[in-house]
Amino acid sequence: MSEHQNLCIALLEDNVQEADLLKGWIENEGHRCNVFHDAENFQLAFIRDRYDIVILDWMLQTSRSGLDVLHWVRNMIASDIPVIFVTVRQAEEDIVTALLAGSDEYLVKPVRQHELLARLHALARRTQPKSQVLECSPFVFTMANREVKLHGEVVDLTEKEYELALFLFHNRGRVLSRQHLLISIWGTSSELSTRTIDTHVSRLRKKLKLHVSERWKLISIYKIGYRLEERTVSPRLI
Repeated sequence: MSEHQNLCIALLEDNVQEADLLKGWIENEGHRCNVFHDAENFQLAFIRDRYDIVILDWMLQTSRSGLDVLHWVRNMIASDIPVIFVTVRQAEEDIVTALLAGSDEYLVKPVRQHELLARLHALARRTQPKSQVLECSPFVFTMANREVKLHGEVVDLTEKEYELALFLFHNRGRVLSRQHLLISIWGTSSELSTRTIDTHVSRLRKKLKLHVSERWKLISIYKIGYRLEERTVSPRLI
């Protein structure tokens, strides 16, 4: 996957309206989403093409369910591809069954847009090569040892500060809501106060020098969240 998290996603959903809604959310994030309304067409395409993440509806109006497809994916062709279940089934035994069958995430309908996108990005980060390096001069992120350097010097960050910094640089130029950040970095949208985000952002501004006067600036978006921007330098007039 690229450092910009441009994903190719396969979506198996037999409800046309729901499929169009999810596809729109995903493609508005810059990813590609191929929609399939039945298991047979999904399987044919999956064998032919390459996907980064699979989203499966459990209950399909065909002889095969999403759970059947999950077993097929895990046993036949791609045991390690991330899979997200999106379904109306919310009983504990259903969730346990899907997770034991190999689903990485389980979301109950109606799905919330920012939570779905955050889960996709979290799965994408987990499946990135451990040796990957992200360079945004003068910063260098090394995934293998979870280290960031500024002008060649290692910056002392806590685990969550590092994860937040890496996520911001992966999504540079995008407006990220506080809720999106809470789900992506802390895995929750309700148990922690949004003040947690503000505190960590304040620390990152100081440690990584992300002020307006610097090349990279982390700016606040009123009542929404934050955006990391690269400052453009105007050419000098002679």
